[in-house]
Amino acid sequence: MNIALLTAAGVGTRMNLEIPKQFLYIEGKPVIIHTMEAFQRHPQIDAIIVVTLEAWIDTVRAYAEKSHISKLQWIVSGGASGQESILKGIEELKKHCQDSDVVIVHDGNRPFVSGEIISDSLATYREYGSAVAAMPCVEAIFRSENGNSSNESIPREQLFRTQTPHTYSLEKMVWAHEQAEKRQIFNTTATCVLMRNLGETIYFSKGSEKNLKLTTQDDLDIFKAMLKKRLRKEEI
Repeated sequence: MNIALLTAAGVGTRMNLEIPKQFLYIEGKPVIIHTMEAFQRHPQIDAIIVVTLEAWIDTVRAYAEKSHISKLQWIVSGGASGQESILKGIEELKKHCQDSDVVIVHDGNRPFVSGEIISDSLATYREYGSAVAAMPCVEAIFRSENGNSSNESIPREQLFRTQTPHTYSLEKMVWAHEQAEKRQIFNTTATCVLMRNLGETIYFSKGSEKNLKLTTQDDLDIFKAMLKKRLRKEEI
């Protein structure tokens, strides 16, 4: 079974919004529903679990029912960090799923993830046993210690920007979080960072500039424009 684990437990402090960004209505739907629909549509996804803020669990369930997200099977409350929220999701999956089941971890506020990205993540997982969506860096990159000047550049050919989805077996995810607790590794920024801290090799799957994470107001403006363009195409 292939399970999408969507993280939607952030509070969105960087946007200074009254509600978390994953619940903002864009073109008639909250962001989290746009994200869920991408996995609902994908023929290789069997189930969805959403990790969200405890106060929003009933709201997420109501949104999903209204939008006919039939693959949504579990909703659980998140933790104080991304790592802890993913752990909460993994703990729930352990109750219902097999070790060999595949977990596709994805940011709930990356609503423009494409079917191609999901498919390539699963294909890369089948080949290597894991997959992390990534994009090569195309800009000139500099290292700076003071934040306003630098005399050191880094060859961009060696650099990749990771995105989600991150795809691993449930067994591997359980192992990683057990090891994190034993080694006192807390608050890693992403599953791929945790895996690398545990000595695992990261295998890249297809990413996209369109697969943006809604972190700033600029990201939100770009997503709105992209979504309007897609909806116009669907109407033609």
